[in-house]
Amino acid sequence: METIGYAEEMHRLISQNMTFVTATVVKTDGSSLAKPGFKVIVQNGEIIYGTLGGACPDSVILDAAEQVLSTGIPRTIRIHLEESGKGLEAIISRKLPDEIYVETFCGGTIDVFLEAYRPRDRLIIIGQGGKDDIEDSLAGLGKLCDFQVTVIDHAPSLTEQPDTLITDLDFNLGDLNISRGDYVVILTKGDRDIPALRSLADSGASYIGLMASRKRASRDFDELRKAGVDENFLAAVHTPIGLDIGAISPPEIAVSIMAEIIKIRRNGASVVQHAGKMSEKRAKSI
Repeated sequence: METIGYAEEMHRLISQNMTFVTATVVKTDGSSLAKPGFKVIVQNGEIIYGTLGGACPDSVILDAAEQVLSTGIPRTIRIHLEESGKGLEAIISRKLPDEIYVETFCGGTIDVFLEAYRPRDRLIIIGQGGKDDIEDSLAGLGKLCDFQVTVIDHAPSLTEQPDTLITDLDFNLGDLNISRGDYVVILTKGDRDIPALRSLADSGASYIGLMASRKRASRDFDELRKAGVDENFLAAVHTPIGLDIGAISPPEIAVSIMAEIIKIRRNGASVVQHAGKMSEKRAKSI
């Protein structure tokens, strides 16, 4: 396998602040096309580079890669390439989490090491311009909690400098490659809410929070529905924003928002996954 191409692909993903999983064959036994050192890169549930030795091992690595990406914990799995008939029997009789059985005629085993690559979690704050004590407090709390803090605000008034400050009024959020590991707080408090939410609808961010009254959030969501934004996405937007801790002052409100973000961060669910859980919860309550 071409190690130069592998390194180039990893460099491309890292430079674009993307999350991905690498899977490397570390040991083989018996009959298999795989060889130690074979590698794949998995991103967004797909193999975007390499092979583990054919369609059989490649197809079963995706679920394990997703679990590694969610937890951030490296893992070694053993893929059993069982003869037809034996694979199903093995699946039923053995339920070890790191053992995967595939029906094929190879008959060998492949040990694969999986490791997640995730950039430092990013807190993205979208401001309205001018002095905003919640925005300022959030920027400081984000850095304190080891987030890479990005503030998008055309007229910022900050005492705590973020890692990245974007002052373009018409900045395209798509240029940030927002995905899992990104936590977005919308403090636009007006007509810019809707463009921001529309830009984030397909982003895969782990958290999106909107500072808005229930009335304004309802109005915003009605407009987004008319524009064809998916209902699952709207169900996952956190509004009213922050955990209910009785916060009153701007710093307290910022703490409640950060507490909600930390809760989602440690739970490991993306916006889409959270929406699915919300839908399941509603279905059970009916």
